[in-house]
Amino acid sequence: MPKYPANSMPNRFAAMADVVRDDFAALNDLIPRLLASDVDLVEEIGRYVVESGGKRLRPLIVLLGSRCCGYAGERNVELAAVIELLHTATLLHDDVIDQSALRRGRATANATWGNAPTVLVGDFLYSRAFQLMASLARMDIIQALADATNVIAAGEVQQLAQIGNAALTEDEYMDVIRGKTAVLFEAASHTAALLADCAPAQVSAMRSYGMNLGMAYQLIDDVLDYEGSAAAMGKNVGDDLIEGKMTLPLIRTLSHGQARDAQLIRDAIAAHSLDRLDEVLCAVRRSGALAYTRAHAVGHADAALAALAHLPQHPARDSLMAIAKFSYERTN
Repeated sequence: MPKYPANSMPNRFAAMADVVRDDFAALNDLIPRLLASDVDLVEEIGRYVVESGGKRLRPLIVLLGSRCCGYAGERNVELAAVIELLHTATLLHDDVIDQSALRRGRATANATWGNAPTVLVGDFLYSRAFQLMASLARMDIIQALADATNVIAAGEVQQLAQIGNAALTEDEYMDVIRGKTAVLFEAASHTAALLADCAPAQVSAMRSYGMNLGMAYQLIDDVLDYEGSAAAMGKNVGDDLIEGKMTLPLIRTLSHGQARDAQLIRDAIAAHSLDRLDEVLCAVRRSGALAYTRAHAVGHADAALAALAHLPQHPARDSLMAIAKFSYERTN
């Protein structure tokens, strides 16, 4: 797959979003209104998180996907907002569970306001998303999003249950990331196609695009946790290790690295410590696990691109293709 020129990420993202710039502007106007509340703390935390510099990639997929499929109305903006609210709610809950202190280069909400307010504001965002979802009055879309939200919640529990489990297999790990990450990407592309009343074959293609894009995106996150920098990623390198999370680079090092490296990984996961981070980084790189994980990400991005062949030619489809390539080329 061809490489992009060495452009900055904001410029690349702006180019991908340009074809739906009016929709995207409407989305950015709508989201702050959805955070309005009589409870000041709800609005304060909600705005802090939603306006913290995220790329809004998932709602962009809704906007692009719906236009690519021929949707001519305005309710795709509301659907995109639903996806963004669901995503933001999961981030708030994730940061509490993981006891994270940094996200997108800023202190997390839980580090600033505490765990209880953060969890409750996450609940507020979920409920606001479902209010907006109901207003769409499309049972097929409501069902798809309700199913996706349930799978995401189960995926988070599944990941939590696997904390510290150095025996986690590659297949088991792929199931975890499908649930906790890829399903929301799939929901974004799936509901965009439903909103546009696509033919069943196109709905299936859009679902495949979103699922594979989400898998690629998460696998590159796994790579960046051992390859990136805190400045570029907006979070701490080694976070997965200190949280005791087995990700594909660690799983691959355990199964294909040197015996001493495998033991090092087991000890580090059990300790939930960064004391030996430099040694772990060397072991992961020495085993070829980062290249292996990146290759899996590229494979999923290729599958996402192949799914788009079933959609009509459209500038929005070109942007969806660019997002698939961006998913494995990004550095944050």
